[in-house]
Amino acid sequence: MSHAQYALIYATLCGLPVIMHIGLIAGRAWGRYTMGGRYPGRLPARLRVASGAQAAVLIAMAAVVLDRGGVIALPLPAPAFWVVLALTIVTNILNIITPSAPERRLWGPVTTGMSAAILALTLL
Repeated sequence: MSHAQYALIYATLCGLPVIMHIGLIAGRAWGRYTMGGRYPGRLPARLRVASGAQAAVLIAMAAVVLDRGGVIALPLPAPAFWVVLALTIVTNILNIITPSAPERRLWGPVTTGMSAAILALTLL
């Protein structure tokens, strides 16, 4: 696979939690799939704002990886990619150890795929 293909896989997988966060912002009762499942239904308003921030961060992370893969060209500082790599790995670990079984089952595999794609982009 090419660097561009790994970057596209990463960006596509990033799109899944972005969609969920948009739903959370809109008031969907998907709280059990985020934030450790502390709010199993609809998130409180302040946490819906946090979902918006999380969606924005995920979109930015995808853009950084797409830049690194040569899919798009952005004037980014080199450390941006390494920050995204670290955030991806930490997010993966947190999704694997979350106390929320629904969150773990849903986002564990997604973030593991994101981690695999970004590591392949880094190492190959």
